[in-house]
Formats: sequence, C-alpha cells, structure tokens
Amino acid sequence: MRAPVIGDGARPFSRSRFSELALLWLLGADLRITMLAVPPVLPLIHRDLSLSEKAIGALSGFPVLVLGLAAIPGALMIARLGTRRAIILGLIVVAFASSARGIGPSLPMLFAATLLMGAGIAVLQPALPSLVAEWRGTAAGFATAVYGNGLLVGEGIPAALTIPLILPLVGGSWEASFLVWSLPVAATALLFAFSTSEGQRSYAMARLRWWPDWKSRSTWELGFLQGGNGGLYFATNAFLPDYLHAVGRPDLVGPALSALNLAQFPASLLTLFLAQRLSRGKSAYIVLPLVSFVGIAALLDPSAPFIVAGSGVIGFCGAFTLILTLALPPQIAPPRDVHRLSAGMFGLGYSLSFVIPLIGGAIWDATATPASAFVGSAIAAAMVLAVGICRRPLQRMTP
Repeated sequence: MRAPVIGDGARPFSRSRFSELALLWLLGADLRITMLAVPPVLPLIHRDLSLSEKAIGALSGFPVLVLGLAAIPGALMIARLGTRRAIILGLIVVAFASSARGIGPSLPMLFAATLLMGAGIAVLQPALPSLVAEWRGTAAGFATAVYGNGLLVGEGIPAALTIPLILPLVGGSWEASFLVWSLPVAATALLFAFSTSEGQRSYAMARLRWWPDWKSRSTWELGFLQGGNGGLYFATNAFLPDYLHAVGRPDLVGPALSALNLAQFPASLLTLFLAQRLSRGKSAYIVLPLVSFVGIAALLDPSAPFIVAGSGVIGFCGAFTLILTLALPPQIAPPRDVHRLSAGMFGLGYSLSFVIPLIGGAIWDATATPASAFVGSAIAAAMVLAVGICRRPLQRMTP
C-alpha cells in the first residue's frame, strides 16, 4: 500500500458531504458580500455625509487593513472558543455590524461599524481553513476551491444587484441596503449553528497555541503569496478607473472593471478540478504571475481590446492563485495549528494588500505619470513569482 500523500484521497460523496460543501460555499460568500456592498452606494454616501475623496479612499481600504490587523486576534478566538463557535460568533458580528453602518446616518457610526465588521470577517478568515482541515482534510484543495468560489460570487453579487434591485426595493436608501446585505450572513449563522455540532474534533478546551510561528518559512511564504494576490487585485481595481480617465478612455471603465471581476469566476470553477493538484507544486505560482505581467503590459496600450483583455487576464490569474494559496494552510499545518498558520498568512497578506496600492498611488503622485500607478500591481505579481520560484515541495509543518 502506498504512503498517503498530503491532501490526497477523498471519500465518496454523501449527503453529509454535500451539506458541508454547501455550508463552506455560503461561508465563503459571507466573507465578502457585506464588504462589497459599499462600492455601488459610495456616490450616495459621498453626497449624504459630504465625504472628501480621502475619506472615500479610507472607507474603501479600511476593511482590508482591519483584516490584516485583526487576523491574529482572530486566531486567539479560534483557539479559545473552537472553530465552530468562532465561526458563529464571527457571522453574528458581521451581520450586526454591517447593518449598523447605516444608523444615523453618521460618519463616526459608519467607520466604527466598518471596523467591527472587519474584525468579524477577520475571525472567519482563519477559521475557514481550520474548518476545511476538520471536515475535508483529505480533499482540502477541492473544499477550498468551493468556498473560494463562494467568496468570489460574494464579491460579484452586491456589485451586480445593489443598484438595479436592492436600492429600488428599499426606496434608494443606502442605509437600508446595508441591512439587506446583512440578512444572508445572519441566515448563514442560524443555518450553521443548527446544522452542525462540536463533534469529536473540538479543540476549545485544549488551550491551543494561537500566535503565528514567525520563524516558520511557510508563514512568510504564504503571507507573501496572499499579499501578492491581494495587492494585484486591489491595486488594479483602485487605479484602473482614474488611469483610464487620465489616458482619455473613460468609456472603457465599465468594460475593464467588468472584465477584471468577471474573469475571476471561470478561474474559481477551474480550481474546483485543479486546486488539489496544482496547489502542491511550483508551476502555477510561476506561470500565473508571468501571465499577469502580460496583462499589466496590455493596460498600457490605449486600444480597447488590449485594455479589456489585460484586465481580464489580471482578474483570472489573481483569483486562480488566491484559491491555490487559500488551499495551502490545511495541507501544510497539523489540524490543531491551521488557524495559526492562516492567521499569519492573512495578517501579513492583507497588510501588504493595503500597502501595495498606496505605493502605486505615491509613485503616480511623484511622477505625474498615470501608467506608473500599475507599478504596485507589478510588485504584487513579482512577489508571487519570487515565492513560486523559491518555495519547496509541499510538506507538513511539525506540530
């Protein structure tokens, strides 16, 4: 009999397996659905609260920074409460805080509730890899691709439905739209609470370690992978509209942003079949960032086909490597330490995702050259490439 391979083997599908995968998908969607409810109503918030452009930028980037800063305290909560209880608490906090953003309307309440919402999401982020390890440890790549697909759908649904459906439903109130988007999260909390139990693998009483192992090479590799993936997406998404206005192609803002975001969906579907195998090796982490450089270069051509295609290439490559990266903690760390490795990955990764767009913006300000804004995107892709070249074959960390 051959020795078992990390992440290899999956038991046949059963009703319980389908229900677990459905819950994972819903949890993935809940990671983003309330965060991405903001961009469609930003003009209304800007009008009602008289926000400056700096405040708008802070409101957009604030949740990303909170995800980085609160990831490690999230690991502490998982260690003390257990994965299941931490997920339920995180969902409740996200649902409450998301709906509270519209109270007033008040600028202090908006930012305070956004902070609390980000903290709730920061608990969920490292909890999901732990849940994958507990439920689907032998098929971590596939299970991660499932919740990764939910995450990307959770990004797209608010952008697609807020303006044409939700705002007319609530009389044009951006405050009430936040309440509507919090309802799916609250429903998931109830469903998860009543359809799962602590089971035999609850480690809540074990006083687990929670502080990331910063001496571990895996923590830094995964952190830079996560930061590169996030930085590539957030930097491109942040500067693409202003860049297109600056080069005289405002007509391409809609098509380019649509391509950037819609191209993530086929990537997430492909990872359902490929993540289990590709996440273990090096090739995907080398090929995909190289292709991303081609996409970034295409943005510099003023013709519509190149700009739209380049945006789509960046979205596809970023989503593909993101899901492969998310699949790594449950395949590398022992089940009792997945939350620690995940917290280190998200803490470092989201902090970099917040900083990289700032670098691109600073370079644009200093050079007055619109194309220089994508230096941040190039730095992010280079980070993924460097880790891909240097990373070792997949192996378990020692407990």
